[in-house]
Amino acid sequence: MTAPRLEIDLDKIRHNALTLVQRLARHGISVTGVTKAVLGSPEVAGAMLDGGASGLGDSRIENIEVMRAAHVRGPMTLIRTPMLSQVKRVVAGANVSFNTEIDVIDALSSAAGKAGVVHGVVLMVELGDLREGILPGDLAHMVRQVLRLPNILLKGIGGNLACASGVVPDARNMAELSALADTIDASFGLLLQTISGGNSASLDWALSGADTGRINDLRLGEAILLGREPLHRQPIKGLHSDAAVLVAEVIEAKLKPSEPWGDIAQTAFGGKPREQDHGPMTRLLLAVGHQDTDPGGLVPPAGIELLGASSDHLIVRAEKITVAVGDEIRFQPNYAALLRAMTSPFVVKRLTTRAPEMARLCQMARVSGMRNSGRVV
Repeated sequence: MTAPRLEIDLDKIRHNALTLVQRLARHGISVTGVTKAVLGSPEVAGAMLDGGASGLGDSRIENIEVMRAAHVRGPMTLIRTPMLSQVKRVVAGANVSFNTEIDVIDALSSAAGKAGVVHGVVLMVELGDLREGILPGDLAHMVRQVLRLPNILLKGIGGNLACASGVVPDARNMAELSALADTIDASFGLLLQTISGGNSASLDWALSGADTGRINDLRLGEAILLGREPLHRQPIKGLHSDAAVLVAEVIEAKLKPSEPWGDIAQTAFGGKPREQDHGPMTRLLLAVGHQDTDPGGLVPPAGIELLGASSDHLIVRAEKITVAVGDEIRFQPNYAALLRAMTSPFVVKRLTTRAPEMARLCQMARVSGMRNSGRVV
């Protein structure tokens, strides 16, 4: 079978989505399934929706267009502030977009009017992580401007934490978001529909038994796809952490010294090797590298130790196991490794399921993949 490849188990993704949907429903919170790490895969999107996700979110309009073309059902949200150059595509493909700039919303208003649609907007609020967001003190002014625009529906407000600066979602910042929603409603006579409390990093807070206030939506990608929470990268009880596996083929297996020799300078990707002398060891070369994934985000199986990587090679050490050229080694990717592997045209994507409808979608993807790139199997 062709390698390197990503093996994605849609049944496990569906299970993870369903489990999280059920747990959060007890706290009045729905789930938006985030598909950006899988390039808007219609099959993965379908598994999330089958698991009870109320809609789908993606940061790239291109991915949303892929899902639309595949007739994926359900509302879709662009969860990155739209580019001015893409507003026509945004109102055509996305029901809702997250926004922080009035110039962009004004352009969305114009594009929506020309398209004869009403476009939903969620205003993102800065809660301390210093990525996107309107400062809380400026939110009322922004709301006032948005309400004046035709063809725009203010759907709600949201926040994002733990991405740029690692700020932890907690009772304080989540309560601040709820309080802002109450203030906006009272000031403008509204009832905001969506109060989006962040991404998978917000799960610990949401499921802790704390008062969730007005928060009624979380955007979940990593937790569904990998069964882990992003704050400490720990497995979530009851979820599958092996729904996605990266498989690489061994192209060299030799007994070599454990230390390099000669004058040492920087490696191809910077830095210098700091290997200790452990005597001769079986060093394996695998046909996968930085061009295919994030090597540092791969968790090897027992008996295999990661040593390094270059553009096209992963170097590992085999301990007390016998591996030959042509053998395959299976790694669990973290979020960064999954994202880059999905993006690489050199990594085959193999989707599996036991559900009849999902199997049909997989077959459609295989036909489309063979026609377009030959990389989906």
